[in-house]
Formats: sequence, structure tokens, C-alpha cells
Amino acid sequence: MNILMPQLGETVNEGTIAVWHVKVGDTVEKDQPLLDVETDKAAVEITAQDAGVITQITVSEGDEVDVGTILAVLDVAGEEPSAAVTQEPSAVVTKEPSAGVTKEPSAAATKEPSAPTKQEQTNPETASAPEAKIDANLRLSPAVRRLVRQHDLNISSVQGTGKKGRITRQDVLAFIDSGAASQPALAATPAPITPNSSTPMPTPAMDSRSVIPFDKIRKLTADHMVMSKQTSPHVLQAIEVEYTAVDLVRKSVGPAWKAANGYSLTYLPFITRAIALAITEFPKMNASVEGDSLRVHSLINLGIAVDLNFEGLVVPVVKDCRSKKVSQIAQEIRALSIKARERKLSPDDFAGGTYTISNSGPFGTHITAPVINQPQVGIMSTDGIKKRPVVVESELGDTIAIRPVGILAQSFDHRAIDGAYSAAFLNCVRGILENHDWASEV
Repeated sequence: MNILMPQLGETVNEGTIAVWHVKVGDTVEKDQPLLDVETDKAAVEITAQDAGVITQITVSEGDEVDVGTILAVLDVAGEEPSAAVTQEPSAVVTKEPSAGVTKEPSAAATKEPSAPTKQEQTNPETASAPEAKIDANLRLSPAVRRLVRQHDLNISSVQGTGKKGRITRQDVLAFIDSGAASQPALAATPAPITPNSSTPMPTPAMDSRSVIPFDKIRKLTADHMVMSKQTSPHVLQAIEVEYTAVDLVRKSVGPAWKAANGYSLTYLPFITRAIALAITEFPKMNASVEGDSLRVHSLINLGIAVDLNFEGLVVPVVKDCRSKKVSQIAQEIRALSIKARERKLSPDDFAGGTYTISNSGPFGTHITAPVINQPQVGIMSTDGIKKRPVVVESELGDTIAIRPVGILAQSFDHRAIDGAYSAAFLNCVRGILENHDWASEV
């Protein structure tokens, strides 16, 4: 059985092998983790589809591979053994060789050693010291290896918190921030000492700033965001929403919901449901640009941006929101968020998104201009909701009241729609949030 590089989202065509959890000859069980793959959207764990023995590993840690590339061969009992695999040169682009997977030495690697450089003659440990501190048997991601080399760390001093004690990038950064990492010696000229001086000279403060290189997810996210801004003429529109109707339901059913489910009923599932209902009235918001055409999708699949503890973000998808009420949407958002932070999202969890929601509200933001998730044509930012004084109109006159208010901000692709269409859609979302019968949704 061939283990293939899966499609990790409709716009993702490649991924980088972050780390292998197995080696050739290992016996694995069904659903056992085999390797981690990083893309611009996620770090995904690839598991065994059946029990068997790993007979071949065809790509190395750090390799960038196309969707459909054979990653490994699994010998399953009762099946005909697979033939040995030879990859097409275009299928794998080696970025950085790493331990764990054997490669044939290149022609350059077989040359006689060259004469040491002037720097190496002066300090023979310059080139070899960082490498000597990385045990070749350790399974480290390329990002971790880069940090270890850059900061000349003794990796044996770093405590791993990953699966089976694996050292993660966050572990290395925490070790550096703790001050336990060794600092390179600095040559200094001793300060002159006067014979009768009893007060020691102050030591100049050392700049403790560190340089943190982008990991693969950060690099690919940056590339995707730049590509989106270059592709779509972004326009931002925002609208103020009063959440009194939503708050009444959250307060009435909130305690019972938390007791039954173990978490709070937040504003996000209500906003998600309101967007789904508004899209039925404004279907061009649920579309993607294809050349000179607009493909309008029949299913409303809403991507929910999930923060990975400040180490990147992913956008899993809540499918077919048209047919789901707030209670079901809340449960699915919760389940996807947990899977995302535990790095257990499957390729299917990313597939099929038609519109995206970015939720910065828990951090109290006022307004955010989100970047469109290509090839979609719109993305909504839900920002902080706070109590504010508002004017309440009635037949008896205007009064000032305290109401929960927040801003919804939408970035849209001006190739696909115009400002009037986007504004009407935003107004529709506001009307649903302020006037819908939310008691029937939970």
C-alpha cells in the first residue's frame, strides 16, 4: 500500500515533510501517526490507513512534495507487496537534508575535503560545533534544527513537550527565552583599574535580543497572504451591530448550556449562523473567481480561523451551514478548534470552504481588515463586543440606553462584487443578528 501526500485544502498543491515518526522496518497499527506535513494552512498528521510494516520511505524531512506523491510504502498482510518506488524528479524538491531518512550522497559530498578557510583556521570549531550538538537519531523538524544551529544550543538540555517527548519549536524558543541557552563569548578590553579604587567598574549590558526565523507554516502563510493581496483588489466595509437579541438568549440558556457541554455559548456561532442565512439572500458572497467567471457555490461551507496558541493559524470548515442551527454550529466549531490545537485535523476538515470568518473578538479588537482566503471572494472579521451607550428610537422619543455593540468588517474582492452588494449583505447580517428568533436555534 502506498502512503500518498493528501490534498490538504482545495488551494493547497504541496506540503513539506516536517518529521517522520517511523522508520523502515517498523510495524505500525491502523491510525498510528506516520509523519507530520506542514502547509501554509496547517501542520497535519498523516496516519496509517491499515496495519502493516513500513518497507520504504521515499521522501526526507524538509522535502517539499506535491499532492499525490508517494511518501512511503506499507506492506499490509494479505495484500500483494508493492514494487519499489522511484519518484519523478519534479515530485520532490529537497530543501534541507535531515536525519532519519537516508539519502544517496551527492557528487559534491564525495569530493576530497577542501582546505580550511581562514576563519576555520582561526577557530576550528566554527563550522562543526552546532552540528556536533544535534544527535543524528533525534527526530527534529527542520525549524527546530535551524534554531539549534543558529543559537549553538546543546539540544540535550532542552526538555521536549511534544508527542513521545519530541522537542518542538516552542520548546526551543522557551529554552532560549529562559536564559539557559549558552551565550557566545565576547572579546573585551579590560577596564583600567586605579590602585586605590574599591568600587568595581559596571559591566556593560548585553543585548539579549534573539532572531527567530520563520518556520514553514509562517513562510507559507506569508506567501499566501501576499499572493491574495496581489490577486484580489481588496475593499473593506464595516457595520455596527447591536447584540441585545443574541445576549438575551445567551443569558437565558448559557448556564444550562455550559453545564451540559462544558464550555460557554459564545457570540461566534450566532454570527456564523447569521452569515449563512444572509448568504441565501446574497449568493454571490458564497463564490470563487475562476478566470473571467464567478463560480457560485450551492453549499455554504464556512471556514473558521483558529489560532494555534500564537504559533500560526488554520482554517477548518463547518460544512453545509444552511441546514444547521446555532447549537450544532457551536458544537462543530468547538470540536474543530480542539482538533486544530491538538494538531489532529484531517485533510477533509480543510476542504470545500466557500467563505471565511476571522474571530478576533475575544482579544477586544475594535475593527480588523482581514485578508481574503483565496479563491473565495469575501471574509468577515468579528471584533470585540462591548456595552456602549446607543440611541433608542421610539414613538415617545429618543432615549439613551446601554447595549452590547460590536463591529463586523468584511473584505471583499472587487472583481466579483461591488460595494453596494457587499453593503447590502452586511446590512442583512446585521438585521438577522438584531431581529432573528434566536431562542429557536438553541
